[in-house]
Amino acid sequence: MPIFMMKGGKLQTLSAEPFQYERQLQSMIENNLMTVLEMYYLASEYPMTNGCRIDTLAVDMNGAPVIIEYKRSRNGNVISQALSYLKSLRSQRPEFLKMLMINKLGKTVADGITLDWHNPRVICIAESFNRFDMDTAEIVPLRIELYRYCRYADGIFKLEPVLVNDQQRIPSGYPVQPAANSSFVDLMKSQSKAGNQVQRLFDELRERILALDDQIVEKTIKKGVAYLVSKHFAEIQIKKDMLVIDLRPIDYFDPKNRIERIGIGYTITLNRRIRLQHRQDLDYVFGIIEQSYKNVL
Repeated sequence: MPIFMMKGGKLQTLSAEPFQYERQLQSMIENNLMTVLEMYYLASEYPMTNGCRIDTLAVDMNGAPVIIEYKRSRNGNVISQALSYLKSLRSQRPEFLKMLMINKLGKTVADGITLDWHNPRVICIAESFNRFDMDTAEIVPLRIELYRYCRYADGIFKLEPVLVNDQQRIPSGYPVQPAANSSFVDLMKSQSKAGNQVQRLFDELRERILALDDQIVEKTIKKGVAYLVSKHFAEIQIKKDMLVIDLRPIDYFDPKNRIERIGIGYTITLNRRIRLQHRQDLDYVFGIIEQSYKNVL
């Protein structure tokens, strides 16, 4: 779909400006990794034991190692290449990556991230993907994500998900819970710890959040329940006597001054917090959550 810009009251189609070299694309993504994909940059051209190099090595907010590979023009064998790198990366000792995190991010940030080697991510960024690429990414039982990019005139850059599989896959050798409704079961376990009033508050708030957009994904995380579209916009912790909701760091319309700033040890992308304890505050809190949701559109 073309991108338009309003000039003099009329829409003009922006012309595409391809990168001359693949490295230009890679450098731009690496320099803006937290902004575009919400993950920590660790290394560029990371050397593997097999002699190959990973284009970009990163770690996401949930501690999953991330391999990012690029193709400047129409995609070639980027998926197969990235999967080969993933195999090599998993053969390395976890201590190597942890030390890299400490050196790159600092000990305070690195200690706040628990590495999740069970669910690494492979991200392929290209100008386009063919049907074979899509089928391969869908059928391989790993977290493979395809993103299509386009650079336009006037410094405009577009990065859109073509296929994002957020499902976590546990490798053989680890205990696996039944796949069907596993997130729902985890959700119910979290709710069972709360009082009846908090359970009812969560049920109503959850219904309102999911009604915002049929593209919203709900998933259980270590500390509660997360909601995302292309990016996370809310995480809810279900406590015994209240709901604690973490949100994106934007300028909110908050006339009651209910939003808190979260200190060190929390993610950069969700470092605002609001609490919900009484039903009379539900409308107000939902309005704050809706502002966070609109920030990811």
